Amino acid sequence: MPLYEHVFLARQDLAQGQVDALAETATRIVEETQGKVVKTEAWGLRGLAYRIKKNRKGHYVMLEIDGPPAAIAELERQTAINEDIIRYMTVRVDAHEAGPSAMMRRNERSERDRGDRGGRGRDRDDRPREDRPRRDRDDRDAA
Repeated sequence: MPLYEHVFLARQDLAQGQVDALAETATRIVEETQGKVVKTEAWGLRGLAYRIKKNRKGHYVMLEIDGPPAAIAELERQTAINEDIIRYMTVRVDAHEAGPSAMMRRNERSERDRGDRGGRGRDRDDRPREDRPRRDRDDRDAA
């Protein structure tokens, strides 16, 4: 059977439990039409590049699906009817990614590297150091 990736954006005012219920509904639709959801990833609440139906943020969810085209047609039909889903896209792929998707790897990397960066601009050389006295404007003019 063909392989697909289905990503949908849910409204920003939904709770995470409601978003999980939407993913479960999509999984049930695929399984009822002889398909199989291989993996489900919730990417969380993220900002949108532009407003969509008065929403500035959206809950992103990705499903990796192994199923017939009829299952995808029914999933897209049901998704288009649902008012809680503001956008969706289904893409046919040659193979599913092994391990976490690129979005999940990016989140893990940014959380891991965040501690190495330190504060925002706190380590610059433009601050006076503790071991040398601070020079005022009057001191520069006198020298």
